Amino acid sequence: MASLNKIMVIGNLGTDPEMRFTPSGNPVTSFRLATTRTYTTPEGERRQETEWFTVVTWSKLAETCNQFLAKGRRAYVEGRLRTHVWEGQDGQRRFRNEIVANRVIFFDRPGVAPLPEEGAPLPEEGVEGEIEPEELPF
Repeated sequence: MASLNKIMVIGNLGTDPEMRFTPSGNPVTSFRLATTRTYTTPEGERRQETEWFTVVTWSKLAETCNQFLAKGRRAYVEGRLRTHVWEGQDGQRRFRNEIVANRVIFFDRPGVAPLPEEGAPLPEEGVEGEIEPEELPF
């Protein structure tokens, strides 16, 4: 019989990604992702529920996430759910769920260059990369 372990979430990063390396040099990046559900109670009151996920990425995906994601950015994460179970110092059994991602899509674009400050010198004419209207091919 076949089985399936797949989770897909869209949310905002609650932390900056943290990249580490395994003893063999394989990169692993983790970050927290929040999803929010808004609903209306039978009494007409609007409420929000936020669910937090720990996301773990490996190899090239880990490097890409570390480079392009940041706290507050919006992302789609797809992967499998993994549960860690351990006994705490107080003897209580603890567990943590995490998403081991195999796909991450960045929804927000990275910031653009800031506008020049008032009074800041403007680029000189003829700077490489500027195109004059007569140079346009149409």
